[in-house]
Amino acid sequence: PAVGATVGSVPMQCAPFARAVSGVQLRGAAADWWPLSKGRYERGQTPAVGSVLVFRRTARLPHGHVAVVARVVSDREILVTHANWVRHQVSENVPVIDVSAGNDWTRVRVWWPPAGQIGATEYATFGFIATVGPPGRDQIATSTQTLIKSAMRE
Repeated sequence: PAVGATVGSVPMQCAPFARAVSGVQLRGAAADWWPLSKGRYERGQTPAVGSVLVFRRTARLPHGHVAVVARVVSDREILVTHANWVRHQVSENVPVIDVSAGNDWTRVRVWWPPAGQIGATEYATFGFIATVGPPGRDQIATSTQTLIKSAMRE
């Protein structure tokens, strides 16, 4: 799919989607994944394919948000695959830009598909949760399609 492409219109929340695609076996609100992952998964400030970017709670994101890294473009840009950034949509290869002063991925801007460009809002994040044997790009894409097809049948 094209950069930032919406690949499915399904009522799926970000956390169950990210859990199924990444293999990170955490439950609860997306923002809670960061403290829940302590001691269970490697955590850090460096993106890697298959890792999960965890967004902090904000007025716009009262439960936080999680997105799976599909590609590392540069030290300041990644592409993610995630659900429900746009209500009831799954989006693939969505650009996320690190705008933090320390280049530590604690503040990001995210592609907004309805506008076809990077959004103006800066979002605070915790960092990345990594899994043992993370999924590769092809596996992320395949899992995304499988989840969309499954959700459409429900």
